[in-house]
Amino acid sequence: MSITKETVLQFIKFGFVGAANTLISYATYALLVYFGTPYIIASICGFIVSTFNAFFWNNVFVFKKQKDEKRNLWKALVKTFLSYAGTSLVLNNILLAFFVEILHISKYIAPLISLVITIPLNFLLNKFWSFKGEKTE
Repeated sequence: MSITKETVLQFIKFGFVGAANTLISYATYALLVYFGTPYIIASICGFIVSTFNAFFWNNVFVFKKQKDEKRNLWKALVKTFLSYAGTSLVLNNILLAFFVEILHISKYIAPLISLVITIPLNFLLNKFWSFKGEKTE
């Protein structure tokens, strides 16, 4: 697999969307934790809000449908939720519990550390699975 200019530009755009998305997710998480919600529940709520946001912006800004491409938005939405569920929900919460419970890292800092692992995985899953359309003839 070669890295093209288009892939680099998509990753940069994905980074912008991801930064905004991270702020939305983290703000939801921190606000809920502040008001006494258990940190795992707060993380799940942040995931739900941020995944809808990510889907919208990835679809219209990062992985735009090409002229010769057919894309089913419902299918892309389900794939987005599944890919984010695997990385941002399951993997992130495993890392979050590990960082908070085992390493005793602040529950406000731990989600930021897990981004180093989850962001590249999310990009690859979105590019090659969630938003991979079918070529029309």
